[in-house]
This record gives sequence, C-alpha cells and structure tokens, in this order.
Amino acid sequence: MASVIHYTIATEAEKYDDFRRVLWTGKNTQLVIMTIPPGGEIGEEVHEDIDQILTFVSGTGEARISGSKKQVAQGDLVVVPAGTKHNFVNTGPNPLVLYTVYGPPEHADGAVHRTKEEADAAEESGEDEPPTG
Repeated sequence: MASVIHYTIATEAEKYDDFRRVLWTGKNTQLVIMTIPPGGEIGEEVHEDIDQILTFVSGTGEARISGSKKQVAQGDLVVVPAGTKHNFVNTGPNPLVLYTVYGPPEHADGAVHRTKEEADAAEESGEDEPPTG
C-alpha cells in the first residue's frame, strides 16, 4: 500500500522561487509549483492532449485563455482543457506563485527550472520530457 503523499501547498510553493519545480509525478497526473516574477509570464502555449488546473497561492496576474482575459489572485483556480491556447502573466509587484496539476504529466519527473529561459531551453532540447509508461 502506498504511503500518504502530503504537502502544505502554500508553504511548499513559498519555499522556492524557481520558475518551475515538479513536486510529484504519477502515472496520470503531475503536481508542479511555479513562481512567475513581476512582469513575467508562463508564455503562450497549447497542450494538445493535457488538461491543466492552476491554483494561485499569492500575487496577482492575468489569465489569458483562448482570447479572453481574467484577473487572478490568491485562492483562484483556473481550468485549461487540452487543446486550449493559454498564458498567465504576472501583473503585480510581487511574484505570482501557483501550483498546477497536469493530466497526464507534462514535464520530466523532478525537473527544476530556475528561470523561464532555463525552462524553455530544457523543453527545446528535449530534456524536459514527461516519463513514458
């Protein structure tokens, strides 16, 4: 029987200032925390076969989903269905901290990317591929 995997997510998310940190990867889902610096963004993207649920821990930002815009802040949750163009932009003076669940996993198990540039380079080089099987 598997042991309980437990996070106090706000504490966990505030513990790191990495752009992206994979906390846990399962067969069907993945838990990732992100910190977007003031003026920064995730970057417009589409996950063709992956659903994504983002929950905001602190900071303020703007969700841009299929051409629509919505302000987001602590306690907000945004669902991005597979195949949907999206971006999240930090519009406030403080880091925008969030956690996201991908289903199925999107990133390499245990991946840590300090900056967006590092994350983009890992994706382009093929180093940030999710586990298979």
